[in-house]
Amino acid sequence: MDDLERELRDLSGWLSTPEPPDVTARVRARLTTAPRSRRVAVRRRWRYALAAALAALLVMLPSGRAALADAMAGLLRFAGVTISTSPDRTAPTGVPSPPPGQRTAALDEARRLVRFPIRTPTVLGPPEQALLADPDGTGAYRVASLLYRAGALRLDTFDGRLDPVFFKQAGGSDAEWTQVGAAEAIWLDGPHPVSYVDRDGITHQASARLAAATLIWADSGVTYRLEGDLTMAEAVMIATTLA
Repeated sequence: MDDLERELRDLSGWLSTPEPPDVTARVRARLTTAPRSRRVAVRRRWRYALAAALAALLVMLPSGRAALADAMAGLLRFAGVTISTSPDRTAPTGVPSPPPGQRTAALDEARRLVRFPIRTPTVLGPPEQALLADPDGTGAYRVASLLYRAGALRLDTFDGRLDPVFFKQAGGSDAEWTQVGAAEAIWLDGPHPVSYVDRDGITHQASARLAAATLIWADSGVTYRLEGDLTMAEAVMIATTLA
């Protein structure tokens, strides 16, 4: 092999290799004059390649893997609320039970017993009733709910940095992104089942109830869900008056 290699090296000195031609202009001209269908196919291949690369990147990241798994399972997680976008619209059956440890409280007392600020919509005024739910070992409650219009209008407030608190089920076409000020929000149009998820991550189907249209948004780490017989415009207007 050494002799063959040496002979080939000697032979290379006798060979003349022409410079490769510059085909840049030729390729550019072909791309410019290519049929539209071919150009569309090329763009589609690039888009598919880019989508595959992004999906691969998502799978490499732990948060991306979770988001991808949620998407495959038809779940949308947003500020402490898990929304199922599956087409199953089965309503809960039986009499719903309240979240664990729920009790009534005056507004001032409720503000003392939670670890997040309780804000009220100025357009609605003081709530007719305040509810606290799911206390921890120190007596601090996880959720504060403000009721208006004899309970037909409800504003739940909780720490949005916690694990999912509510599990809602809605058809994919019913979940719509909107804005409350500068904050992103989700609007769920029409009635849908809603369940409570306790501190251990257990979904309490026994507490499931049929909720009205709901607006969900987060502000400064606190999540709000406004539920009632409202249009999206009405709900957003109420949400922007929190003080």
